[in-house]
Amino acid sequence: MCGVSTVDMILCRTVAASLLLSALVVAAGPAFAQPKADTATVATPPPDIERPAPYDDDLLRLAEVLGSVHYLRNLCNPGKEDHWRAEMQQLLDSETKDEPKRKERLTAAFNRGYRSFASVYTDCTQQAIVAEERYRNEGATLATEITARFGN
Repeated sequence: MCGVSTVDMILCRTVAASLLLSALVVAAGPAFAQPKADTATVATPPPDIERPAPYDDDLLRLAEVLGSVHYLRNLCNPGKEDHWRAEMQQLLDSETKDEPKRKERLTAAFNRGYRSFASVYTDCTQQAIVAEERYRNEGATLATEITARFGN
């Protein structure tokens, strides 16, 4: 599933770790819940209420990076791959269940990253290759930082 380069492996592992972190945070949520109140007096919030995470800004940037890498990777590789789009879908599935507005923002960030390079690079050039490598490195750094900072 992951590419063969060391940077691909690091980015793939850190994205996987961030997805695992998200799942753990979601699973741990009930453990930190307040004691149940009388349900007759407490209204339950609608399912589309946003629950922003403290790392949402970093996640938005990671989504944009994933969109950029997805475009550049397919531009410069003869065989089309959908790996980075699949990683983004996993991120959306684990982070934005029942949060359509948050999902929209992350999806928009991915698309913004994709379109920003699609408007500049129509052919694979040396600059496109360098940009793809730099964005993969930034993505790996972001995923590592999110996991390190919010993983515990």
